[in-house]
Amino acid sequence: MKTLSLLAAITGALTMLSPAHAQQAAAWPDKPVRIIVPFAAGGSTDIVARKVAQRLGQLTNQPFVVENKPGAGGTLGAAYARGLPADGYSLFLGTVSTQSVAPFLYKTLPYDPLKDFRGLAMIASVPNVVVVNKNLKLHDLKGLIATARSKPGGLTYGSSGLGSSNHLATEALRASLDIPVTHVPYRGSGPALTDTMAGHVDFMLDVAMTSLPYIKRGDLNAVAVTSRQRLDVLPDVPTVAEQGFPDFEALGWFGLFAPAQTPEDVAGKIAGLVRQVVTEKDMTAYFEAQGATASGVTLKDFDDVVAADRAHWGKVAELAKIKPE
Repeated sequence: MKTLSLLAAITGALTMLSPAHAQQAAAWPDKPVRIIVPFAAGGSTDIVARKVAQRLGQLTNQPFVVENKPGAGGTLGAAYARGLPADGYSLFLGTVSTQSVAPFLYKTLPYDPLKDFRGLAMIASVPNVVVVNKNLKLHDLKGLIATARSKPGGLTYGSSGLGSSNHLATEALRASLDIPVTHVPYRGSGPALTDTMAGHVDFMLDVAMTSLPYIKRGDLNAVAVTSRQRLDVLPDVPTVAEQGFPDFEALGWFGLFAPAQTPEDVAGKIAGLVRQVVTEKDMTAYFEAQGATASGVTLKDFDDVVAADRAHWGKVAELAKIKPE
């Protein structure tokens, strides 16, 4: 009798939980949602997060609040986000740096990109542009190579931080060009780009969407893009491949993640909403104007893209002879 009573109690509890669980997804969001950005304000990741957050807020009538947690190539923000409640109200704007590159640059990470997060939706992909301080008067990779080899100690380059995708991509470029360089890590692409313009570092690889305005104003010289094809927004800037290095390619991406235990139905609802936002005509046009490509790939398909990207960056790390530190 006690066993039967216990089974009845469990069955009743499960019956009560099931509708409540369904109501949770149906009600989401009924309060503000946090989006953790693991880089400093003003950088590309921050810009993307705020653009998408604004539109999500308009569609749901709830604030989507961006919180910047920069440091260590985005890994500090990722570690912070992994410990937040898995209830759909704490999301993480992950990038190729945090989810694909970091495992090849750090011996130990304070989070597991695979186990601690579930992919919701890829927002956009974007190539890098090799930008140079204008006072160096360089306009192609040939000039960059000659200057690096003639300058004592070579050139200096900035990045979003140790372990960031543009750190690894620049090291791969260094290996391809066979030039001496010194890495200067920053807490985000914004500060690194500012110091490149000021001449505190000589060059950097920056995503097209943040460097584009400065290139067009003449504040930076663009010597190459890292995609296979030229960018429509920078038609006169040749690719790295065009300039004699056909195997080189480096693309970044932005995607929305949630803590791993976020319920399936809530994750599905968020993913669908993000896909709706990033595939809207105005949003697609916005990304195109920034040299980026809107995505909208969600859930399992997004996980597959990230897995393939991780394999690619593993090969890049091998090419650049990078050893985890």
